Amino acid sequence: MQVGLARRTLTPFGLWMFGAAASAPMVVLSGGIVATYATTRVTALPLTFGLVAGVVAVLAVGYAAMARQLGHPAAYYGMLAHGLGRSWGVAAGMVALVAYNAIQISLYGPFGATMADHLGGTWWVWAGIALVVVGVLGVRAIVLSTRVLAVVLAVSLLIVAAFVLAGVGQPAAGGVSWTGFHASGLAVSGIGGAVAFCVAALMGFDAPGSFVEEAVDRRSVGRATVGGVLVLGGVYAVAAFAMGVAVGPDVVAEVAADPASGLPFSVLSRLGGWWAALASVVLIFAIVTSMLAFHAVLARYVFAMAREKVLPAGLAKTGSATRVRAPRGGSLTQTSVAAVVVGAFAISGADPMAVMFTWLSTLGAMGLLCLLLAASVAAMTAPASVRGPQAGAWEWRLAPALGVLGGSVVLVLMVGNVGSLLGAAPGSLYPFLLPAILAAAAVGGGLWAGHLRQARPEVFAGIGRGTPKTHAVPDTINVSI
Repeated sequence: MQVGLARRTLTPFGLWMFGAAASAPMVVLSGGIVATYATTRVTALPLTFGLVAGVVAVLAVGYAAMARQLGHPAAYYGMLAHGLGRSWGVAAGMVALVAYNAIQISLYGPFGATMADHLGGTWWVWAGIALVVVGVLGVRAIVLSTRVLAVVLAVSLLIVAAFVLAGVGQPAAGGVSWTGFHASGLAVSGIGGAVAFCVAALMGFDAPGSFVEEAVDRRSVGRATVGGVLVLGGVYAVAAFAMGVAVGPDVVAEVAADPASGLPFSVLSRLGGWWAALASVVLIFAIVTSMLAFHAVLARYVFAMAREKVLPAGLAKTGSATRVRAPRGGSLTQTSVAAVVVGAFAISGADPMAVMFTWLSTLGAMGLLCLLLAASVAAMTAPASVRGPQAGAWEWRLAPALGVLGGSVVLVLMVGNVGSLLGAAPGSLYPFLLPAILAAAAVGGGLWAGHLRQARPEVFAGIGRGTPKTHAVPDTINVSI
């Protein structure tokens, strides 16, 4: 029997939910939006969210089209292997492993710091507990993770809605101000940093592409991905608008920069103190579910690349003799990597928020944006055999081209402002370690592909082409029968 994942187990809503849970609306509300206002002082943050979400949604069109056609769990790896060449595919796979690991591991910082603030203890002890929980859930069937994510995501969105009502219902200036949507607010020095923060907040929306082999309907991947960007972008724009209205758009940056202000919990308290308490609890669970979503994506990347023997074949292990459950080999690998990295930060004494979270999340967001751009290029150059007989010009030509143009501008702004994002001193070269790490991962992947071409040509020939045929792996219902 050919090794495969559990076919027809994720519904369209389940796919969308993984992307939304990875982005973590509660984390963006309590951390991302507050930090962006405080750091960049851009009052037009709601408009910035809308514009960035529009660009990313256009970039996601080609990504979603390729994911639907290829059905490969290591999405970027498979896309570039088919659209640009096998060596490019391996390079993309290595960059994806670095980027997704960086984002997933970065979340142990805020989780540990939040738990230590509320209950005491050392941040890395709490991070270790979270690591065990995510690791245990990661080796279980995907249905269990889906149920956990659904509950936390639903409550998170409820709290964000309550925050919007509290902010807009009791505006600071006595009336609702629309300053957050004024285009003139974009022409300020901090706009590059705001764009970068917005990109980081949206990352995770591409998670549905890694679950395509398990989807009930491949066509739903596109709706879950592109729709997820637009929904999340809208939610974050409205939340940022409500925060500006709640405290006043002219002073929101100063209030956000003051830890004593307690944003966003102080605004939620206007509806009753229990709302703030509930939000604090849900924030902790939201961080864990975001970790779990990224963990699941990484487990599938490791599994899919090991199935094609680009990574050690022993990692292509699933959860049962029928080989249709969780990719345990990939899950255990990601848990091990996370344990080593968290341990390294703990030993070094680095601050879990200012250093671990900020640096790793920025590295991950930058890497995923580069991969999105590459996926759009791959969509434009994909052969007819990949595009299919009913390929549309919008999906395969126009949207990817527009996405590359807009995404390139966003990437330049992000790289150009990486120093301010990380709080580095002006002129410091340390922030440029991040693009250097991504470049090294891509070069390393290309060199490994070259080695496979020479030493193991049969493995090289199968790069990006290891997904089982439709009937090679039985559906779960057939196995139970």
